[in-house]
Amino acid sequence: MIEAVTERLDGAPIGERRRWSDEFKERAVAAALEPGVNVSALARRLGISPPQLFGWRKAFLKKQTHDIAPAASVPMVEILVGGVVIRVSPDLDEAALRRILRAVRSV
Repeated sequence: MIEAVTERLDGAPIGERRRWSDEFKERAVAAALEPGVNVSALARRLGISPPQLFGWRKAFLKKQTHDIAPAASVPMVEILVGGVVIRVSPDLDEAALRRILRAVRSV
């Protein structure tokens, strides 16, 4: 027979779960995506658990990938320039690709 547990465990949080605003999550994820940032240390400074911030970051990256994913039938070439991902069609002419790369490098 299974008995219901009616007592709280020692150290269990009291009250409802905390709800973080979307603005707070966006700022935290943006900071976590900065190059060289220790995500666990950042989470502790923000007063949240590291797994929470890793989860928010993972969800954000998954959404970004989903939102900008090209159609499955169109092959794309990805080029990483200074932390910027450039996705181009393999049949893009060389002159156009050079213009794109110059534009990205100048930013």
